[in-house]
Formats: sequence, C-alpha cells, structure tokens
Amino acid sequence: MKEDRREFLKKSCRVLSMTAMATQMRHFGLINALAQEKADTEGDDDYKALVCVFLDGGNDGNNSVIPNYDEGYAQYATARQAQGLAIARNSLLPITPASMGGQVWGLNPNLSELHSLWGLGKMAVACNVGCLVQPLTRATYQGGAPRPYQLFSHPDQAEQFRTAISSYKATTGWGGRLADHTGSLNMNPAIPMITSIAGANIFNNGLNTKPLIVGASPTPLNQVLALTGFGTAADELARRAAMSNSLAQDLDYAIVQNASAITQQALNVSAQLSVDPTLTVTFPTTTLGNQLRQVAKLIKVRTLLNMKRQIFFVQLGAFDHHSSQLNNHASLLRQVSQAIKAFYDETVAQGVASSVTTFTMSDFNRTFNPAGSGSTVGSDHGWGGPYFVVGDSVLGGNFYGRPTSNGTFVPTMVVNTGDDADIRGRFIPSVSVEQYAATLARWYGLADADLSLVFPNIGNFNGSNLGFMM
Repeated sequence: MKEDRREFLKKSCRVLSMTAMATQMRHFGLINALAQEKADTEGDDDYKALVCVFLDGGNDGNNSVIPNYDEGYAQYATARQAQGLAIARNSLLPITPASMGGQVWGLNPNLSELHSLWGLGKMAVACNVGCLVQPLTRATYQGGAPRPYQLFSHPDQAEQFRTAISSYKATTGWGGRLADHTGSLNMNPAIPMITSIAGANIFNNGLNTKPLIVGASPTPLNQVLALTGFGTAADELARRAAMSNSLAQDLDYAIVQNASAITQQALNVSAQLSVDPTLTVTFPTTTLGNQLRQVAKLIKVRTLLNMKRQIFFVQLGAFDHHSSQLNNHASLLRQVSQAIKAFYDETVAQGVASSVTTFTMSDFNRTFNPAGSGSTVGSDHGWGGPYFVVGDSVLGGNFYGRPTSNGTFVPTMVVNTGDDADIRGRFIPSVSVEQYAATLARWYGLADADLSLVFPNIGNFNGSNLGFMM
C-alpha cells in the first residue's frame, strides 16, 4: 500500500468532525449500510424515545423531595436544620401522592416547573432507587451480604447506574444493550438508535451498538457533523471525487476496508443531518437547556431519519456538594426544572408527548446527615434516592417503588435505624437500578423474553415493573 494512500485517508478523516468519526466506530465487520430513503409519515404513532438526564456528582434527593407532613418534616428538620441544610417548610411545593396514604410531601422550591407537570399528572417519582446486587436490609447489609462493588465511589456508582450491573465491572451500558435488543424496531435507520449530547460514556455502548455523539445547541443541527472543504467550488468537488475514489481502493486490506466503511458511514450521517429544524418552544440557554434543545431537534427530524425508536443521553454536572450546597444545589435544580419543562412543552408542540419519556439518574443520593455547618454546609456520598420520570405515558402525580422497612416507598427519615446503612443516613435502596430501568425499557418495546439479556441480574429482585408507565 502506497504512503500517499495512507496520508490521503488520514487527511480525509480529519475533515470529518471527531464526533462523527467516534460515532461510527464499530467492531470491524459489523458496519451496516445506512438507508438513503426517507420514511413517510404513516405509522409515526409507533415512535418512542427515552431521554436520560444524568445528574452527575450525586444529587441530594433528600432536598429534592421532602416530607411536608408534621412527623416527617420534624424528622427532616431534626437531621438537617441545626447545621443549616434544611429547606424551610413554608417554601416547599406541596404534592400529595396517593400511594403514601394521604401524606403531604413537597418538592424543592426551585422545581416549580416540574411541580406544574406533577399537577398535570405528567411527572412521577420513583422512590429509594439505587445500585444493588440483591435486596438488602440494614441487618443483612451490616452482616456482610453482597453489595455493589466500590459502594459510595463516584465513578463506580455512576457507572453502575449507566450499566445496571453492580456485581462486576461491565463493559456495556443498559442503554446500549437495550438498543442491541430493540434494533429491529428501527427499519433502515439513517443514524444510530442512541444519541449522546454529553460525549461518550458507557451507558450508550452495547455489544453491537455505538452512539451518535453530537454537540449541544447553539450549534445548529446541520453543523454538528458538517464537513469542511467539500462545498460546490471546483477544487472542493475535485476533493470530494478524490475521496470517493480513495474509499474504493485497497479494499483487500481489512483495516483499510473498515476505515473506508467508517468514513463513508460518517459521510452519510453528515448528509442526513443537513437541516436545522425550527422549534416552537424557547429553551433556556443553560447547559442542560442547550442539550435538550438539540434532542428536540433530532426528534423533530425523526421521519426524515427513518427513526421509530431513539435513546438520548444528556448530562448536567456539579452535584457533588460536600460544602456550600444550598445555593449551588438550588441553581442546578432550577436549571433541571426549566430545561425538562421546556423539553416536555416542545414534545407537546410536536405531538409526541406520549411517545417521549424523560427520566433522571445520578451517582447516588447524599447523606441525610449533613457535612459541616453554616454557610459551608454540604452532604456526603449516600445511596438510595428519588428520581423523576416525565411524559404523557407516565402515570404521574404519584410515588412508585418497593416497600422499605416502614412499609412505605420512602425510608424513615431517622439516622442509625430503619434503612440507614450506617449512622449518616445512607439509605439502603428498596428499588434496584435494574427495576427502574426495566420499567422504562418495557415501555420502550423490550420484549419480556429479552429482559434478562439487557438486565442480567433482574431475577435477583422482586418484580421488574414499578408501574409508573402506561
């Protein structure tokens, strides 16, 4: 093989954005040709999308969903008020989940947009979810029963939420495995089933699935994978012809054959994402708002891309609040609330609110017992916590989960007793990540027969459907 051939390939690949190239990396020999035709709009009501909003660093669920009945708030205040981490009761946004026997609860005052979705029956709370190998109680945990590896470690627990496997270090994510086993629901898709607006991470990777990775707004959708130097000028047309010719050469070399296929697929994806659709809703120009705005654009061109199923991953960081938590957490929750509400409103405008389900995940909850006091008060690494699920196919306005030691879906808010793993209020989950994710995956279209292929440890837990999806 001639040296100038290799150099031309390298230079051609550099023309593509690195995102486009990373998107197309497949196991050698598993490159699929992309469809060129557009789908018509018939049968579009079969479309479904899952949108994962990852709150990186460990969201303090104890200050996100707060007891607002007398006994519960008194327990909460006893644990947090003296050190300055309690949210004032009169500022809570009241909610009354039927599954909690008439108890009044409250959302953080910075979640006003999500509170409105709760009132419309479009948001549910999955309670006390966390990484598990098997069901645990305080007694069995303290007796040495199997628990997640590297428990309370940021990278390990975040990875286990993304893989839904806590018994060993997995090499694929549950989003990727879900795509592996629902790929047939997309007929000749123009792009991969999974799109990440937050870079590469294990959630997106399956055995045969790799994600499309694109940048967030304000970058126009038709520019996220745009080619440079391949316009309509004579020299640019010549460059394009030379590249096309190069991609057909030396295909008897396996590595060249696969490099050429990867490059061609990236070219095809770039050509498909040639429009920048106009949205109805104005999104906040925040980190999460810009990511969800790009997701909304990709959903709007789903018919052009021939997509019937899509999975999206977005992420907001800086939730690791060991100190100075109150103001920082308030700002982040406000961003989450505003961005998810804008995204939901856009799905309504597009007529797909019942076809798109948005859900949150995080490394873990925080300790109920604060870290520090006064203006620098924070919290440490916890365990089980609440997560939000939004969409018209969500049975909203309620709490869901599995009973804790007190018989409800929420642990007793007292440290060193009940479901506390130790003496800090690290509440042992009553719901595994597998159960939470399987509920979403079944709605998405995963067959019951394939549940154990996507969630290998699902059989360790009592039931795989928490009931929050229609």
